Amino acid sequence: MGTDPAQSRHPRPATLTSLATELGVHVSTVSRALSTTPKGVSPATVEAIRQLAHDRGYRSNLNARALRTGRSLVVGMLVPRLSDEVLATLYEGVDDAAIEAGYATLVANTLNRSDLRQQRLDLLLDRQVDGVVVADSLRDSNVVDQLDATGIPYVLALRCLPGRLSLGIDDLLGGRLAAQHLLALGHTRVGVVAGDTRASTGAERTQGFLDACEEAGVEVRASAVVPCPFDVRSGAAAGARVLDADPGITAIFAASDNVAVGVLGALRDRGRSVPDDVALVGYNNLDLAAALPVPLTSVDSRVAEVGRGAAQVLLELIDGGSPASRRLEPRLVVRASSHPA
Repeated sequence: MGTDPAQSRHPRPATLTSLATELGVHVSTVSRALSTTPKGVSPATVEAIRQLAHDRGYRSNLNARALRTGRSLVVGMLVPRLSDEVLATLYEGVDDAAIEAGYATLVANTLNRSDLRQQRLDLLLDRQVDGVVVADSLRDSNVVDQLDATGIPYVLALRCLPGRLSLGIDDLLGGRLAAQHLLALGHTRVGVVAGDTRASTGAERTQGFLDACEEAGVEVRASAVVPCPFDVRSGAAAGARVLDADPGITAIFAASDNVAVGVLGALRDRGRSVPDDVALVGYNNLDLAAALPVPLTSVDSRVAEVGRGAAQVLLELIDGGSPASRRLEPRLVVRASSHPA
């Protein structure tokens, strides 16, 4: 009998068994070689198996692996808005680390609404995710309390809470770096667009800035410190309030680059320019900071590294480890938007 043309056009997909047979090794050897941690297999054998798997178009059977391990091989992620470049960059870091470990990432937007925050977390839990990266923790939110009650592994990313496992940036130091830079330039009449102070990011960046000013003997008027959500429109409104509180202000610290863009609009509407009239420092060091008509001085919060690190911490926790919280060190990137007083 001849070969069925349909079979020749549609060969059977490669399996662990077919790869093992072709190489003359045990199926378990192939399985270990294709895992993220190929223990007990020589590097040469691992290379040969992975090359053959690539040549034969082998695809891992995630359903079988999930049954074998008792895991969904999916991690969840809560973010306020994935349209925010900071959070999108954070997600990329999480997803890269998850994929390397054989996991998929399911992300949910909360839109900064408490009702949606609860609903979206329930959605992730209903999908039986193995753990959750929470990038939406607030001081007045009960999301982490719910996660504690379920016992599911989780880690906070960027936004941190006392006593909770987290990976973020030393935002107190970041705010301090911004203040020290402006003070060194001779600015003594400064304002702060503080971001969302319900989040550790807004609160700590602002506190670090104010602490450094106080230590230098520079008083920042309470009316010139205005909190707001981390978006452009809110930054513009808050920036206008700061300028109204002290029309003679010579420098503004914005707790995110998106907020800083809004402050630029508020300054433009009042006929004032950066840096000639007002020096401006942002936070996060997004790509847009360097691309603005007047490149923005910004504190680099290493967002992608935070995302990757948070995923690695979560996966370690899922595997039964006991990882510790960490804060990465920020750095100030000086550009044209900050000018001597």
